[in-house]
Amino acid sequence: MTDAATALLAATSAHAAFSAVVTAVAYPALAATPAQQWAVVHAAHSRRITPVVAVVYGAMLASWAWALVDLPVSAGMVLAGVGTVLAWGTTAAAAAPTHARLGREGPRPELVRRLLRADAVRTAGAVLALVGAVVVVW
Repeated sequence: MTDAATALLAATSAHAAFSAVVTAVAYPALAATPAQQWAVVHAAHSRRITPVVAVVYGAMLASWAWALVDLPVSAGMVLAGVGTVLAWGTTAAAAAPTHARLGREGPRPELVRRLLRADAVRTAGAVLALVGAVVVVW
């Protein structure tokens, strides 16, 4: 196992774990927030999670840069790449814009449902990336 493969495994593990916690803990709590408390709770969630997102996604970006330079293309790399693109693409195209709308418009049920669906896809992508990274080091 190379250092680049270890870095990719560590970063995809952190990303999958982070995504799982958001799916299992953070978003259900956010979705259960009463409308009259939404603005304060959503703003606090956004403030608290942003630095964690920056660290996790930064580690993913750095590990991918290293992996793409040092590792050969393989089935595991492709699988990890597909999972990462799915997770990041879902974040950029669905989760982040939905959070912005939730911040402006409040907890509209269709927006909360959209966020939860996007999160499920994002977490599936993160897990797929982790599986790919395990294949890379295996």
